[in-house]
Amino acid sequence: MADATDKKKPVSPPAPPCTLVIFGAGGDLTKRLLMPALYNLAGGGLLDPNFSVLGVDHNPLTDEGWRQDLTDTMASFTHDPSAEFHPDKIDENAWGFVRERLHVMQGDFSDDATYRALAERVQGNAVFYLAVAARFFAPVVEGLGKAGLLKQADGAFRRVVIEKPFGSDLASAKALNAKILAQGEESQFYRIDHFLGKETVQSIMAIRFANGMLEPVWRREHVSHVEITASETIGVEARGGFYEPTGALRDMVPNHLFQLLAMVAMEPPNSFDAEAVRGEKAKLVEAVRPIRPEDAVRGQYRAGRVDGRDVQAYRDEPDVAQNSRTETFVALKLQIENWRWAGVPFYLRTGKRMAKHHTEIAVHFRPPPFRLFSDTPVTELTPNVLRLRISPDPGATTTLNVKRPGPQMHIAPVENGFRYGDFFASSPTVGYETLIYDCMMGDTTLFQRADQIEAGWAAVEPLLQAWKDAPVVPYEAGSAGPKEADDLLARDGHTWLPL
Repeated sequence: MADATDKKKPVSPPAPPCTLVIFGAGGDLTKRLLMPALYNLAGGGLLDPNFSVLGVDHNPLTDEGWRQDLTDTMASFTHDPSAEFHPDKIDENAWGFVRERLHVMQGDFSDDATYRALAERVQGNAVFYLAVAARFFAPVVEGLGKAGLLKQADGAFRRVVIEKPFGSDLASAKALNAKILAQGEESQFYRIDHFLGKETVQSIMAIRFANGMLEPVWRREHVSHVEITASETIGVEARGGFYEPTGALRDMVPNHLFQLLAMVAMEPPNSFDAEAVRGEKAKLVEAVRPIRPEDAVRGQYRAGRVDGRDVQAYRDEPDVAQNSRTETFVALKLQIENWRWAGVPFYLRTGKRMAKHHTEIAVHFRPPPFRLFSDTPVTELTPNVLRLRISPDPGATTTLNVKRPGPQMHIAPVENGFRYGDFFASSPTVGYETLIYDCMMGDTTLFQRADQIEAGWAAVEPLLQAWKDAPVVPYEAGSAGPKEADDLLARDGHTWLPL
């Protein structure tokens, strides 16, 4: 069912002309995510006719060879239901717009000659996208700065998009921030987290602040506790080499889960101005009390069954040590030390090879302050819970108590809610469309500031130190995680919602 408001969808202007320089042109990120995002932007009329793409890669590539390789990859998505981008067909006009603007050059990211050659090819507005391994972030930014490519003159902008992981702990994040900010202004650096490109993540602010009935009860006096879950059915796939030194905590918590935490718990900003929103997010993350090891659980999946098929244990995955202590599951209890949330526990969990792919925020409200129904057959009321579903079926549900039909007062829980798909038309996206467009428009709202990044690492620093030589607890692939995660909530009289 389409909502009438769909017909009044605001029309966004095209981004200003610019050159998108992609470091890592031949990489997986470029193929799987950036090109589909550019294709969707072109299809939506959001790219200027003078937009162009210049890829930089250490491998020898030609313009035509790169174009054909990307064309073949785009076509393959139509046959792969498991792909993040899975359209029924590729629109030739939209892809043709992007394809004819693709150019590539070979270059060593650590060689000054690469940046001198780049400076000869880039004029006017430019966005430099670092689709490279984290070890290249600082060298590439320093190379751009040394070649004068980050100087903004004659009204032209120069911006840099930096992927995660942004550091591996507090010290490395501070060092990386210092290095890049030595080359330009904070406003030029866009630390990207594709979670924030998801429409349903952005809508959390709308649900909170555009509905007068919610904001008055969105606080400790009325909220019992909050759950944030991001579970996956996939394993580490072919990323064992990356995952072994990283683990679920570094991979998911200071970035993805803390982004959801900031959205659901931050104070209302004075406006939707980028710095107003980013300032409130940073203050929220800074208010997170450093997490104690006793308030955290780390698990690792063993063999089991997921989606009806047998899967191997993490330690049997390629490029994973047989005695690995890397966690593939994390559950945390954290406290926010501010006036709104003091005393309200926030429970976060994320894991691979779990029973279901599921990302949601569940706000559990306190029971009524007196037992109006104490003289009826009802002794316990079902708590009111607002569930904000991010994926795979975006929407929201609320659990309410109503009277069951009959002569006596019997109470029964019911759910009401909505699915985004019932009200708004959707098309296959990868979540990068909004982020790339916002960067070209100069809107930093959905990007992380240096202080927020560092505050996130500071909150998990005690766990990084405590877990260096700590064992992991096993959980069966296809389950909801280890028993110890259930025990974490049971200490406070709570239980996780089923996946």
